[in-house]
Amino acid sequence: MVSNPLTSGVTATHRDAAIASDGALQARFLQVRQTTERLAAPLSEEDCALQAMTDASPTKWHLAHTSWFFETFLLEKFTANFKPFDPCFRVLFNSYYNGVGAKHPRAERGLISRPDLARVLDYRHHVTTRIVEALPQLLNNAEATSLMWLGCHHEEQHQELILTDLKYLLAKNPLKPAYETRWPLTTIEARQHRWIDYQGGLIESGHDGNGFSFDNEGPRHKVFLQPFQLASHPVTHGEFAAFIADGGYQRPDLWLSMGWDWVQANRIEAPLYWQRDGGNWRTFTLRGMVDIDPNTPVCHVSYFEADAYARWAGARLPREAEWEFAAASQPRSGNFLEDRALHPLALREETAADVPAQLYGDVWEWTQSAYLPYPGFKAAEGAVGEYNGKFMCNQFVLRGGSCVTPREHIRATYRNFFPPDARWQFSGLRLARDCA
Repeated sequence: MVSNPLTSGVTATHRDAAIASDGALQARFLQVRQTTERLAAPLSEEDCALQAMTDASPTKWHLAHTSWFFETFLLEKFTANFKPFDPCFRVLFNSYYNGVGAKHPRAERGLISRPDLARVLDYRHHVTTRIVEALPQLLNNAEATSLMWLGCHHEEQHQELILTDLKYLLAKNPLKPAYETRWPLTTIEARQHRWIDYQGGLIESGHDGNGFSFDNEGPRHKVFLQPFQLASHPVTHGEFAAFIADGGYQRPDLWLSMGWDWVQANRIEAPLYWQRDGGNWRTFTLRGMVDIDPNTPVCHVSYFEADAYARWAGARLPREAEWEFAAASQPRSGNFLEDRALHPLALREETAADVPAQLYGDVWEWTQSAYLPYPGFKAAEGAVGEYNGKFMCNQFVLRGGSCVTPREHIRATYRNFFPPDARWQFSGLRLARDCA
């Protein structure tokens, strides 16, 4: 067995306290691997190889990196007589794990024409087969089992990235090609906007240790919330169009200083993918160009845009503990990857007066909370400790998942995070305000 100290200490922060049966873990692993490949199946080899910007990786790279993760952190450490599929892959498909060694520059992932897609798919098949063969041995080791769960959840993150990165790529193509054929857009009547009251007080926030969690979701800790109100549903395309029509992008009083500089430097006039068509707005989706539906949640807005809209609306963005408090008692239902809409959908059924709608799925919701460690947070030792902790600087937290998030991947305590100018993700917003 190869000794690899890089993954030591992982069980303290990446765990599943209620470890499922051996068969269930194997089924989850195979389902995750198959889902990733199904997402890539409609694409050409050229589609899979291109990189449209530094933050967006080629689909081929995602296919390889998720295999690299299992090979590097499981097969290399826990199997006897380990031999890498290709020694060059250790550098080519390392993302940001400095503890593992050298890595190919992120901005140049689209230049990796070799290995070709067929070779990467062979790599995936090799790693999947070797993991299944080693699974009885892996499940006898608590650290290896925890890493298996982490690898599955890690690959689910990359399933979402495959689609968000691909959308950005296809939008750059002058033909505006669709990933899937267009779906019939059904007009849904507008739902009445409501404010839902929360009394606040001393609450507990963060993951409680039951089931899988990423390290940044804990430790569970106490937070005091002032009384607040949360909007009944996310801000819609139609509501955001009203902000634009009222000169929202031309009013410096609505913007953070850094946000205003960003708007001016980049000539931002609307959310990403919006295009004017006469007096109307159209937007690019994974199913091609469509007219904006005024009743669907707005997406692809940055933190700067979300914050400016909230000011314009006489409100603010929720704090992440407020969002989690409201979501913790709600079912994890919504429009997710498995629903195959690949776009946020309008609210179809009115909810009870005191229940917020669409907290899960459709769009990630920006919060006003900086992405920082919770009290008592400690990153795991070794390379896996680089998973989240080292990014706790100059970023903001988003909650709830999106229309391309796998349903089983999300939970109330899940903390996504991006810098304030990022908007190629399905990021939207929900308003909050302090009680008078």
